[in-house]
Amino acid sequence: MSNRLSCCLVPQRLLVNRRMPIVLLTLVCVLSLVPNALASGDAPAWMHALVNSPLPPTDEKTTAALLYSEEIVSVISETKVRTQIREAYKILRPAGRDYGSVMVEFNPQKKITSLRGWCIPAQGKDYEVKDKEAVETSLPKIEGSDLITDVRDKLLRIPAADPGNIIGYEYEVEENPLLLQDLWGIEEESPSREKHYSLRLPPGWEFKASWINHPEVIPTRPGDNQWEWVVRDVKGFRRETDTPPMAGLLGHMIVSYFPKDGPTTRVFSDWRGMGDWYLNLTKGRRDASADISQKVAALTAGDTTQLAKMKAIADFMQRDIRYVAISLGIGGVQPHPATEIFNHRYGDCKDKATLMSSMLHEIGVESYYVVINSVRGSVTREMPAHVGGFDHVVLAIRLPSEVSSPSLVATMQHPKLGTLLFFDPTNEVVPFGQIGGYLQSNLGLLAGPDGGELVLLPRLSATANSIQRNASFTLDPSGTLKGDVFELRVGDQAAWPREMQRAVTRDSERIKPIESLLADSLSNFRITKATIGNFTQYDLPFDYHYSLTSDNYARSAGDLFVIRPRVLGSKSRGLLETKEPRMFPIAFEGPEKDTDTFEISIPPGYVVDDLPPAVDADFSFASYHSKTSLEGNLIRYTRTFEIKELSVPVAQAPELKKLYRIIAGDERNTAVLRATSH
Repeated sequence: MSNRLSCCLVPQRLLVNRRMPIVLLTLVCVLSLVPNALASGDAPAWMHALVNSPLPPTDEKTTAALLYSEEIVSVISETKVRTQIREAYKILRPAGRDYGSVMVEFNPQKKITSLRGWCIPAQGKDYEVKDKEAVETSLPKIEGSDLITDVRDKLLRIPAADPGNIIGYEYEVEENPLLLQDLWGIEEESPSREKHYSLRLPPGWEFKASWINHPEVIPTRPGDNQWEWVVRDVKGFRRETDTPPMAGLLGHMIVSYFPKDGPTTRVFSDWRGMGDWYLNLTKGRRDASADISQKVAALTAGDTTQLAKMKAIADFMQRDIRYVAISLGIGGVQPHPATEIFNHRYGDCKDKATLMSSMLHEIGVESYYVVINSVRGSVTREMPAHVGGFDHVVLAIRLPSEVSSPSLVATMQHPKLGTLLFFDPTNEVVPFGQIGGYLQSNLGLLAGPDGGELVLLPRLSATANSIQRNASFTLDPSGTLKGDVFELRVGDQAAWPREMQRAVTRDSERIKPIESLLADSLSNFRITKATIGNFTQYDLPFDYHYSLTSDNYARSAGDLFVIRPRVLGSKSRGLLETKEPRMFPIAFEGPEKDTDTFEISIPPGYVVDDLPPAVDADFSFASYHSKTSLEGNLIRYTRTFEIKELSVPVAQAPELKKLYRIIAGDERNTAVLRATSH
């Protein structure tokens, strides 16, 4: 489980691959509203020209191929941009039918002026669907979006999107853009035969194009103030488990266009300018009301130190300001005023950061917005200034010189601003002074008094995110194992179960995580007692304490007992056990160091005949050490697993696979007990 919370920070048109195949089950009822009659109508000439077009590189798993794509962006003025999209796919396999569903977003600043689709079947007449046959639907994957009326999607279902057929569509939108910036996605899941991107600017306007993860393509000049880029035969990609975000891996072009008359609040050319742009959006939003001032005074009335006051404010933000993540229009970028957030007692990530910043200011502590992504790797230093890689906002708190504590570990030294403490008020289970693994070693845009700058958030020690598990067991002559287990969890390892426990309404369900852990390790078990400690005290380690019984834990073979010293918990993974070679790096949630110590008291009349060998596997990115020893009548098993780097490059994937196999082998290893008499 990932303990990430994020909000929509950027306009939809700036996201990579704006058009994605629809695979949401929730759309089934919507699709049923589309007329079943298949209208006959000739597909346009540009589609028929593709009938005999060769396919781009494909393989036996490719479900559809993009034969042609064209995007024309016509900038009319600072407040009006017209975009025309034209795409055609050949469906290769049944799963490719999803490409026959097209969704286009619209809102008060963005209207759809036309939308049509066609199918050219392998045999028979063409089919056509028009704008009037589209249906409006709420935004997918956003809880509560069915209640929203000003931001919607228009859904067009193209008939007969079957293997062997070609489906295509074209639409046009006009919008009053928040930013004079666009992102053209070069790579997508389906391979592409030919993709075009055209930019048309008013006289005197200029543009800046930057290429990410793809060689620069020089545009042609089809006319005055017009440029066109073309790429061909682009391989598709397949999503893999535990990859960095696609935004940081796939090829795309970011283009910004600049008015003839000079700078405008709708565009920027570097990270400093983006910081100024964001601060302009937030101007006046952190101003405190009398009610906010009174609340801060009440919260900090009994506190004598600045640190205690800061913690009181952080606690209020985590416990009393609900997180609500529906952000519409400019609200997807601009926070609400602190007074509104305080009065309503809810807000999204940038709202919570705004209110906390306002409250900190009341005690004389300054703080700064940090625009970031909730998944590490979406933004890299090689990228130009753009908002497409961000989806989250946290705070950088300028610590007063007298504030110092070992609990404040998420800090960095800024050359001008001094010690900055990073804190995510959206994350309601991570204690003040720490940040989750998703933010560690993650690049964020610090919007400071001198504009914006990319900063690398701190990485905490591996011991700050750990499970320390200690257990004492007794094995009886029947082979039944009984014992007590104590788990101490900190960091994300504590945040995740705390987050799950917050949703529990019945005490009987609080041990579900323990049951899941044991079910992965034991063929049978009974939990005879269980308690949870420090569930709501986020500044203390979270703990589980439980007792269990597992019948027939020891396998009998004549006068021998065979037992597994590693009683519970698994660190091995099979994510690399695939036939296909790994294409993308493997990303970890964050630094981690877990330890297990299991002691098993052997039954009277038995001696140890064999013990598993020690394991020492040390790689640059992770290590694993285990040892099984005999101490009197106790078999003692200890192990340590540590993640040292936050990602593993593709070239080292075989080493990671080897490590997981070593771990799996150790977790299966057994000890042999022999009866001394009968």
